[in-house]
Amino acid sequence: MSVNRISQFIIRNALKLITLLIAVSILSFTLISFSPVDPIQSYIGAEMNRVSPEQRENIAEYWGLNEPKVQQFLNWGKVVIQGDLGISLLYRSPVINVISERFFASIALMAIAWVFSGVFGFVLGIIAGMKHGTWIDRIIKAYCFTLASTPAFWVGLLLLSVFAVSLGWLPIGLGSPAGVLADQVTLVDRLRHLVLPAVTLSILGVQNVALHTRQKLIDVLKSEYVRFAQAKGESGFTLLWRHGLRNVSLPAVSLHFASFGELFGGTVIVEEVFSYPGLGQAIVQAGLGSDVPLLLGIVLFSTVLVFTGNLLADLIYRMIDPRLRKDWGM
Repeated sequence: MSVNRISQFIIRNALKLITLLIAVSILSFTLISFSPVDPIQSYIGAEMNRVSPEQRENIAEYWGLNEPKVQQFLNWGKVVIQGDLGISLLYRSPVINVISERFFASIALMAIAWVFSGVFGFVLGIIAGMKHGTWIDRIIKAYCFTLASTPAFWVGLLLLSVFAVSLGWLPIGLGSPAGVLADQVTLVDRLRHLVLPAVTLSILGVQNVALHTRQKLIDVLKSEYVRFAQAKGESGFTLLWRHGLRNVSLPAVSLHFASFGELFGGTVIVEEVFSYPGLGQAIVQAGLGSDVPLLLGIVLFSTVLVFTGNLLADLIYRMIDPRLRKDWGM
């Protein structure tokens, strides 16, 4: 790949990301401005009755809430460009600190769920495609269609009631044992609290990859070059490895990397069900409490995360398929 091609690729995607962030910021700020929740009341909390109108006015002036919405957005944009996402009204600390504290909890949850759902879904799709029309194929399809119509919170509550409440094998929720200091929490404790949320997300992310891989493999097996290979005596895993795996893996990789946005949305629900201290729970609290700086900060952060996932999908797609490398001069 030439240096010129690399520079063009970096500049093109950087411009895309900047444009996307600006559009998401404008849209998010506009939607938040129509929220019926009073940010001052959310900031003060239960002590609202003890606050005088003068004090309320001072708070509004301090946070710039008396200014027009356009000016508020411009003021926020200026400090964001300087690397300051503002102060969270709920946590009384910089937004960047809140995001960094909860980022690793969420990224661990999403990474485990993403890997397991991708691998499990791809394997199920391969099996269903190879066994097309048999009872195995029908069971896998029924499983995937059932998951596609099942809400995430219901799956989480079901697993919670069975494995945490009834059997007592796993913790009910949270990211670590209650009442234990952070420096005393072991890796095993964190993994035990991570199992149920990760399994819930993994189960829900299987059906898209499995059904897509199944249909793609069926189409490949019906192609003329596969029939020609079968006529030469190839069959089973050898046929799949030589002629089908690359053709079915490309769409699966692209689809699974593009599911970052859906995965983050599922994380929000799952973290609420299990009271898991990640970005999903923080964005719900920020929305309910009208914590505009934190809400916008997490929205921008999640936008970068989803964009990065799609970019990685594009890179891996080109690495797998040599025909696409011509665009980069490889």
